[in-house]
Amino acid sequence: MQVTGSMRSTGSESWRSWGWRSHPNLLVTGRLHFPQLALRRRLGQLSCMSRPALKLRSWPLTVLYYLLPFGALRPLSRVGWRPVSRVALYKSVPTRLLSRAWGRLNQVELPHWLRRPVYSLYIWTFGVNMKEAAVEDLHHYRNLSEFFRRKLKPQARPVCGLHSVISPSDGKILNFGQVKNCEVEQVKGVTYSLESFLGPRTSTDDLPFPPATPCGSFRNQLVTREGNELYHCVIYLAPGDYHCFHSPTDWTVSHRRHFPGSLMSVNPGMARWIKELFCHNERVVLTGDWKHGFFSLTAVGATNVGSIRIYFDRDLHTNSPRYSKGSYNDFSFVTHANKEGIPMRKGEHLGEFNLGSTIVLIFEAPKDFNFKLKAGQKIRFGEALGSL
Repeated sequence: MQVTGSMRSTGSESWRSWGWRSHPNLLVTGRLHFPQLALRRRLGQLSCMSRPALKLRSWPLTVLYYLLPFGALRPLSRVGWRPVSRVALYKSVPTRLLSRAWGRLNQVELPHWLRRPVYSLYIWTFGVNMKEAAVEDLHHYRNLSEFFRRKLKPQARPVCGLHSVISPSDGKILNFGQVKNCEVEQVKGVTYSLESFLGPRTSTDDLPFPPATPCGSFRNQLVTREGNELYHCVIYLAPGDYHCFHSPTDWTVSHRRHFPGSLMSVNPGMARWIKELFCHNERVVLTGDWKHGFFSLTAVGATNVGSIRIYFDRDLHTNSPRYSKGSYNDFSFVTHANKEGIPMRKGEHLGEFNLGSTIVLIFEAPKDFNFKLKAGQKIRFGEALGSL
């Protein structure tokens, strides 16, 4: 207390009452007093803990470090304490558990009298256009899940027939263009590895491409025809968007790969913040071929979007309680009875999310393929992405 008194005794040092000042056995910051020797002993005890226990004990201080004004806890760095990074702190949030809880809540049937106020609040918050819905009566939707997965009127989304690739969903264009150096941009300036995203090639006869390991050969195995390039397009679905996705072109799906993983938010701000976000999150990769070669569509999960459904794949189960980090599950649609796979027509229903997420297209096309897009633009299912 004498240290605080001496700080207040002179006007020239009154500013120090909001800073910090060293003392043989005391750190002062604002009105908080930190016993330095005791802190060092306590940090020494923390360093002997197991990693999970240490992470649990570090959380309260880390949260306070980022929330308190004027850097109130910064003097703790003098005694060897370092806060967990914001990214690491966010990754520690049990988003899979929260998403499963949200999924259970979505299945709860709402009383008839409560449906209109609940859905009206959601419509107002996210700007949902119910005039496009096949059923406009809000009382028709028994729970939030049915409301999220509402169907549209047939004339609400006409499918463009002039262009070879259309948007598979409503959403916002985050990025598009050629894949260069086996890196794909999730947003401008932030990339992820193509091989990490799609996973290693499997040497099975039913895949439309052979295995590869080096970056150059990995890309070359995807590009099956001379003179072609590899292209990508990232579409973000906001909570207010139409949640179903469709086939973006005429193609054949031969293989599905499911990556269990995190369920972090995939909004554009988070995509700028976390490198390789799409490689961390749970995702379902559909691969096959179209008239110009390799074609893939990946549905990326997000917070509260643990449920990814593919209509023709009854064996797919997402957001399971237990999974091995870095693991994936393969399934082939090519069988002895079906030598080609699952044929999909442009605009045909393919699958759905709950709440919103991201679709990533990676495909092979001739060098004169041109996107009809601008980064950041809003797009609706059925509108043109690009053509030759």
